[in-house]
Amino acid sequence: MRFAFSREQLMFRDTARDLLHRHCPPAAVRAAWTEPSGRVPGLWSRLAEIGIVGLTAPEAHGGLGMNDLDLVLVLEEAGRAAAPEPLLETTAVAAPLLRDAGTPALRETWLPRIAAGEAVVAIGLLGAPHVAFAAEADLLLLHHGDELHALERGAAELTPQPSVDGSRRLCSIAWTPGAATRFAAGEEARRLVARALDRGALAAAAELLGLGRRMLDVTVEYALVRHQFGKPIGSFQAVKHHLANALVRLELARPVVYRAAWSCAHDAAETPLHVSMAKAQASEAALGAARAALQCHGAIGYTVEHDLHLWMKRAWALAAAWGDAAFHRARVGAAVLDRGAA
Repeated sequence: MRFAFSREQLMFRDTARDLLHRHCPPAAVRAAWTEPSGRVPGLWSRLAEIGIVGLTAPEAHGGLGMNDLDLVLVLEEAGRAAAPEPLLETTAVAAPLLRDAGTPALRETWLPRIAAGEAVVAIGLLGAPHVAFAAEADLLLLHHGDELHALERGAAELTPQPSVDGSRRLCSIAWTPGAATRFAAGEEARRLVARALDRGALAAAAELLGLGRRMLDVTVEYALVRHQFGKPIGSFQAVKHHLANALVRLELARPVVYRAAWSCAHDAAETPLHVSMAKAQASEAALGAARAALQCHGAIGYTVEHDLHLWMKRAWALAAAWGDAAFHRARVGAAVLDRGAA
C-alpha cells in the first residue's frame, strides 16, 4: 500500500503547529500547572476557531466531519507542544462516540457544543480508577459493566487525585448508574468501548510521537551549547549515539502510528492489532527519548526549573494511559495467536 498525507492534511498540521507555537509555548504550559484548571487560558477557544476541536464532529452539527487520519498529525503537534487540553478525550474519542452511538438527544445537545469549543467531555472506560479532565468536563462518558452512561459533571462526586503531570488533572468519580443516564448496553456497549479504546490509544500514541521528538529537539539544542573539556557535549560520540538511537525508535514508530490511523479511519478489520502495535511502539519510543534526554541534560534535567520535565512527565502519563506497552503487546500477541489458530 502506498500512503501519503494529502496537501490539506499537511496544511492543517502546519496551521495547528503555528497556533500552538504562538499560544502554547513552554512558559504557558508551565503556568498551566498553577492554574486551577491545569489548562492554558483561551487556548481551547482558539483551537475551536480553526476547527480542531470539532474536527471529528459531523458537519450537520457544526464540525468538520473528518476522521482519525485527518486528526493524527494535529495530535502529534499537540504532543510536541505538550498542550494541556483535552483533545484526546473530547475530539479523538468523545465526538466520534457520540456521533456513532449517542441518542438523538445526546447528539443534538452535545455535538454542536463540542464543535464550537463550548463543551469538554471526559472519558472513563474499563474501570479506570482516575479520569483525566473530569473536573473541567461538562459531560462524563462512563463505562459500567456492559453499559455506557452519559452524565453531566454535577451528577457525580469528583475527588482530585495526584498526577505526575501537573497540567493533566485526574479525578476519581463516584456516581450511581441508572436508566436515565444509560445510552448503550450489552453487545453494542462492548463494541463501542472497544472502538473508543482504539481511538484513545491511537491518539495517545500520536501525542507521544510529538512529545518524543520535542524532547530530542530540546536536547540537541542543549548539546550544542553545553560545553565540557572545551567542546560542545554534542560532539561526543556517546551523546550522539544516545540521541541517534532514540531518534531511530521514534522514526520506526511513526509509520506504525500512521498505519493505525488509516485503519481506524477506514474501520479496517485489523484496527485493534494496528492500534496496539502503534501504542506499544510509540510508548516505548517516547520513554526512550525521555531517558536519553534526561541523561544528556545531566543534573539540570532533573530540576523543575528546566522545561524538559514538562514533556517528560506528559510522556510518562500518556505512556501509561489507554493501556501501557505491556498491555498492548499482550493484545498484539493474542491477535496473532488467534489468526494462527483460524
